Amino acid sequence: MPLSAGEIAAAVRTRELRATDVVAAALARIERADPHLCAFVEVWGEEALRRAGELDRRLDRRSADPSLPLAGVPIAVKGRHGLRAAEPLLTAGGVAVGATSVPGPGTPWQTWGLGARGRTVNPWRADRTPGGSSAGAAAAVAAGPVPLATGSDGAGSVRIPAAWCGVPGLKPTGGRLPSRDRTGLAAPGVLARSAADVGLWWAVVSEEPLPAEPAFPVTAVWSPDLGFAEPDPEPVALAWAAVERLVTAGVVRLVRPRVPLRLADPAPAWLALRTSGADPAGAERLRAENDRRLAGVFGEAELLLTPTAPTAPHGHEGPGDRYSTSLTWAFNLSGHPATSLPAGLGADGCPAGLQVVAPHGREALLLAVARRAERG
Repeated sequence: MPLSAGEIAAAVRTRELRATDVVAAALARIERADPHLCAFVEVWGEEALRRAGELDRRLDRRSADPSLPLAGVPIAVKGRHGLRAAEPLLTAGGVAVGATSVPGPGTPWQTWGLGARGRTVNPWRADRTPGGSSAGAAAAVAAGPVPLATGSDGAGSVRIPAAWCGVPGLKPTGGRLPSRDRTGLAAPGVLARSAADVGLWWAVVSEEPLPAEPAFPVTAVWSPDLGFAEPDPEPVALAWAAVERLVTAGVVRLVRPRVPLRLADPAPAWLALRTSGADPAGAERLRAENDRRLAGVFGEAELLLTPTAPTAPHGHEGPGDRYSTSLTWAFNLSGHPATSLPAGLGADGCPAGLQVVAPHGREALLLAVARRAERG
């Protein structure tokens, strides 16, 4: 089984592994996998090995350096311009090995990716999309070339590919981390092989140590559709089965809110805020109303649980008239932190996800639940 980011960093810091060997192995995995996967637009082999060599020399002089929590971890960054957002990870000892695919120019839909060798495929089924826009990031993590990849999430662009590739993914609270998005809808995020690695990413980028785990079970509200979406039966059933496992494991306790959650469809508001010259007044009214309804839910429970995506992964021809974002972009509009957790496989052999949403600033709660869910 491939090592996690945390395991790699611990072994490199104690000199059980050398960063150059770890990075060389990751580059070899990319070389083997990417002709089929098409997850990368660029691979920075020479620079990655140079950086790994510098780390090794530094650690040879001072092993177990606590300032390098990601020592020697191969990291993929989203898109050709993703290095700036990854700077805290590189300072922490991570090694950027390449840029992952995003949708091609002029694409009217965002749930796919275009790598240097062609369209990015879902590691579970090559005829299906991995989701997007963090397409290559999800595929590279799920298929094994890297343990951790950066993403960004403006409407579900971390959570949807995480769900469809069967890995954890996190969108933090809106505005909590620096973002170049003028609308404030997008947040930097991460996709990783394990919840522990997502937590490691969060500790580095937030510069906050993870607190002790909360008292379990935590209270949660389940909503299959947020009151407006029309998800397919299978992703709902898979997400609900994941919720039942959390209940059985003592991780969550379901509560029924006094007023059932019925959000207004966020599509008009989201699209208005994204459109230059659009009147934002109506969008802000919708946002305020949904914020009021979500505040009611979080006044009665600590978490909100939904399916991550309304459908199984679609083919490479496009999603048709279904918005893959229908269950995710409400929380870009509201700014609530949200994660997608693996929720099993559908009849087509592709993964589905359970979306877990928390109050603003409660990323630590999401991470604690994710770690407990992963342990079963």
